[in-house]
Amino acid sequence: MKFAEISGQKIAVIALDTLVIGSGCAGFNAADTLWDLGRKEIALLTEGIKMGTSRNTGSDKQTYYKLSLCSDSADSIYELADNLFQGGSVNGDTALAEAAGSLRSFMKLVNLGVPFPTNVYGEYVGYKTDHDPYRRATSCGPLTSKIMTEKLEKSVLSKGIPIYDRMQAVRLLVEDNAVRGVLALDLNRLSGSDLGLTVFLCNQVILATGGPAIAYQASVYPESQTGMTGMALEAGASACNLQEWQYGLASTKFRWNLSGTYQQALPRYIAVDREGKEREFLPEYFETPEQALDLVFLKGYQWPFDTQKVAGSSLIDLIVYHETFHKGNRVFLDFRQNPKGLEKGFSGLSEETRQYLERSGAFQETPVARLSHMNPKAIELYASHDIDLWREPLEAAVCAQHNNGGLAVDLNWQTTVSGLYAAGEAAGTFGIARPGGSALNSTQVGSQRAAEHIADTCRKPVPEEQLPEFAKKAAEELLTQCGRLLSGGETGVREQRAYFQKQMSLFAAQIRSLPEMERLAGEVLETLAGFFEQTAVKDPLELPHAYKNRDMLLVQCAMLSAMGFAGAACGSRGSALIADKSGEPLSMPGFLGEKELAACRYRPGNGSHREDWVETSLEGDGFHSRFVPVRPLPRTDDWFETIWAEYTARKER
Repeated sequence: MKFAEISGQKIAVIALDTLVIGSGCAGFNAADTLWDLGRKEIALLTEGIKMGTSRNTGSDKQTYYKLSLCSDSADSIYELADNLFQGGSVNGDTALAEAAGSLRSFMKLVNLGVPFPTNVYGEYVGYKTDHDPYRRATSCGPLTSKIMTEKLEKSVLSKGIPIYDRMQAVRLLVEDNAVRGVLALDLNRLSGSDLGLTVFLCNQVILATGGPAIAYQASVYPESQTGMTGMALEAGASACNLQEWQYGLASTKFRWNLSGTYQQALPRYIAVDREGKEREFLPEYFETPEQALDLVFLKGYQWPFDTQKVAGSSLIDLIVYHETFHKGNRVFLDFRQNPKGLEKGFSGLSEETRQYLERSGAFQETPVARLSHMNPKAIELYASHDIDLWREPLEAAVCAQHNNGGLAVDLNWQTTVSGLYAAGEAAGTFGIARPGGSALNSTQVGSQRAAEHIADTCRKPVPEEQLPEFAKKAAEELLTQCGRLLSGGETGVREQRAYFQKQMSLFAAQIRSLPEMERLAGEVLETLAGFFEQTAVKDPLELPHAYKNRDMLLVQCAMLSAMGFAGAACGSRGSALIADKSGEPLSMPGFLGEKELAACRYRPGNGSHREDWVETSLEGDGFHSRFVPVRPLPRTDDWFETIWAEYTARKER
């Protein structure tokens, strides 16, 4: 570390080969792989080593999706790649890379000690997840990604890789469309006259900052997860498929996905109005309560909201959304007593529901007893957060859970800015749909490929610690911005964030209004234009939150561009219904809520542009979106001797 004089302040300057930003599954794996490949002048930067999605999220049994490794499953790398590709709007080369890297990445985790279960012969048994034609899914319980993160962290620490903890990246340094460094705020030194500003000079940056979780109010992301996609967009990186998300039912007091056995245990769905009056509401929407229970059961393995299932299990999401956003009620899942429809046992349920519960031995007298039998860890998880499912209901809502899009990347997970890579949820490698658990595979394969590309091809010397003029100018600008924020505006940081998050959840989540999104995009742009004058920052400790808000506004603006563009061209698809007062009603045999859910009428999808992905980039004063043909799925037929020679040449460059 050296120091440079900037605007009368002594600013820390750190020179590196590669900086990894983020301390989740992708970030730790990137640093770990770089070190193993001989790149020692590296470091990892994180706002908080215990923060983020990888360490703080899960479900009833959090899924890791991989190539089948059990029994006589007729699986192959190409079939896995094709299944990813068939999700729609997916680039074929990254799909094939994620499939090809699946086994290697999975076995690295196994060798690090992640306890994925095997049978007595050592086969890694699997189960089917959503959008999965095989039994490729595996899990080591509700905390799979947490365990992965801890094992990868242990490996990084054992190698002595430097970790800059409690550092927030706020700006990428880019010159001639190539990354040259990062400006960060040291969260431990915000009260100093230098405001904790630190300059990192480096040839490569791997962004492993997760998805843009900050965008929504109704969110199952941990509160510590915000993402920093806007920082990359502002630096010139293009985005891919920002309109494609996953939304689903989740608890809100403690943010957690309510998938799998949480639904298959068949809890009561109750609503509590503003006067505190409670009612079980699902039976009101169907001819028989058993119809509602069968759809609740299906939510277990059809957890993400899906426009293809609005005449099926996704009706549950829309009814919950209607109860919360339109009627203003609070919704709870009550595991303490049986829902209506089970007064005379389980005989009235569909054959699929009944057989599953029978094979699971789950005919206990209450939902919590059934859940305890099928998945006791699911109850223990909530108990560890002071929520006793034996004694209290669980508040829930339809929440944003995962962005299938992100920054546009190539075969090596490099963005459109040279030297800037994105891995994990920060990278946009998925499209309209994806198999459940494939995101965890992507964290490992993407970070591995980014590290390998850096090790194989990036030969620039480590920058000198003498500050280049463009970096000095950027640091001066940031200090000036901070001064303007500290001068005091009209809108508080918390109020600003809460307002725009709520607007996104109301008009740009699983139900999207094209006119409201256009209005909101204009409002976001106007706020960005006057951000440093209008935003009120009380003291330097609020500066990081202000920069998070600015990043939020940038990514919301990009999302609204992609959502409006794709919605107008394609109608409803994937996770998003395009609201239309004169559109299709929600209907299925036995459904009685068509009139009540009239606010959820929608424009049907037209099936177009599945062979395109949506590129969004900052152009002038705003974001613009366009369709780009997907890169095709390669069909390899390689001759070993040819590939051996090519591989040897690549590694010796």
